[in-house]
Amino acid sequence: MAWTPAIALDRISRDRKAVVKLGARQIALFEANGAIYACNNRCPHEGYPLREGTLDGCVLTCNWHNWKFDLRDGTNLLGGDRLRTYPTRIAEGRVWVDLSDPPAAERAAAALANLRDPFDDHAYDRMARELARLIKIGSDPLRAVAAAILWSHDRLEFGTTHAYPAAAGWLALYARRNEPEARLISLVEAVGHMAWDVLREPVRLFTSEERPFDPAAFLGAVEAEDEVAAVALLRGALAQGLRFADLERVLTAAALRHYADFGHSLIYVVHTGHLIERLGPEVEAPLLLALTRSLVYAYREDRIPEFRRYAAVLADWPPGDWGEADEGDSEAARPKPADFFGRSINEAMRTALEHAAAGAAPEALFRALIGANALNLLRYDTRYQERTDGPVADNVGWLSFTHGITFANAVREQCRKYPEFWPQGLLQMACFAGRNAGYTDPEVALEAWRVEDLAAFDAACLDRIFDHGERDYIFSAHLLKTYLAAREEVEAGLPPEIETVLMAAVNRYFRSPLKHKHTRRTAHQALRFVALED
Repeated sequence: MAWTPAIALDRISRDRKAVVKLGARQIALFEANGAIYACNNRCPHEGYPLREGTLDGCVLTCNWHNWKFDLRDGTNLLGGDRLRTYPTRIAEGRVWVDLSDPPAAERAAAALANLRDPFDDHAYDRMARELARLIKIGSDPLRAVAAAILWSHDRLEFGTTHAYPAAAGWLALYARRNEPEARLISLVEAVGHMAWDVLREPVRLFTSEERPFDPAAFLGAVEAEDEVAAVALLRGALAQGLRFADLERVLTAAALRHYADFGHSLIYVVHTGHLIERLGPEVEAPLLLALTRSLVYAYREDRIPEFRRYAAVLADWPPGDWGEADEGDSEAARPKPADFFGRSINEAMRTALEHAAAGAAPEALFRALIGANALNLLRYDTRYQERTDGPVADNVGWLSFTHGITFANAVREQCRKYPEFWPQGLLQMACFAGRNAGYTDPEVALEAWRVEDLAAFDAACLDRIFDHGERDYIFSAHLLKTYLAAREEVEAGLPPEIETVLMAAVNRYFRSPLKHKHTRRTAHQALRFVALED
């Protein structure tokens, strides 16, 4: 016990409340029901002085926002966070207060437990405070991100969402930055996005069945959209002692089996691995369960008319050793971004096939295709996000273009590990190039967006990310993921001319307005749709 003399008893008896400063702490004292109670004078909501609150028995109300606390133990009766209270005793005509803190492990466990309530309500500021408490205590705050995964993975109706890959990105920034604000932002954005995606969502239990794992059976279950079978096989794999590293190849195969879900499936596989690597085995099963559910329900775009040639082109892809490009090849023989820019989907796929048949190495084709997708991003015609009278098919925005880069980033990472998937990865990059080609503006000039000082550009992008101001997590997540993907591709090695276009594209994306809500366009399209109904 660390008993500290606080105030003369006659002072508290006169007014029934007082404030004293003990070291760095402001302590509020109240007399209620014949006892003396002590608490932090700052309301845990927004810091207003509880000395000015209203006392009714042992219930203290903060008059600013009506939060109510039981002074006997700090329980929050109406509002949110608990109130820190302190033991008191009377001796020598004075009130004494015990200011000793509970053990760090106990305080950390309390902060983590207290995070659950604001998580379930998506109370952003309260989540930030509990995370800040974990940091102050010296506890590993990444435990909170792991806990958020446990709290969310079985409440995602269709499995993995942007929240998990965004969390992987935020944790990458957390590891790089030392500033307290940047680190806290990284944590609360990661946890907050998960909280938002499961807000008011019920638990959707995964089957508890286990089946002996077989890669072909797993791929078949995903193909058949049979969640029960796919999850049972996954559980069997985990029971056999298999881990993400053992399953990554078959997960990559499932993700690339179709041109699917705007590239999300492969992106989710990559970032699931990154999260497991950062957070450890505690999150492995929950993340793999959510990932499997998302693979099962991913929509297969190669079955719609625009991409229906995909399977036939893939079947014609020539076999190869998937080695690095022969540096002896002539410059004229190597694929270039211009070979794909402006081409339709079918033309882009056919061009990729022709280069492969002519002996172009996968890495050379990859550079050309990421260059074409970067040029698309640079030249996105923003009139499409302003248009209010177009068809649903033309609802194309910035995020449609950023996927050409984030998907390419995932292709490079997975296909360097598992070269047999280069044909699928490259052909799907060609699909991205073709799908966005018709929504570009040739008048957008590279020089207007060229990045001259990469270090200054990095700093500006990170400032934008850490103070993004986006209401919806999907927009901040795409800023984060696009920046990180582009920088990783630069660090992995790109020809200077492609790097220049990619950085200019990210520059324009970061500095351009994003239209978040399309009220008139939605109304126009709804009326047209309903008018055609029987």
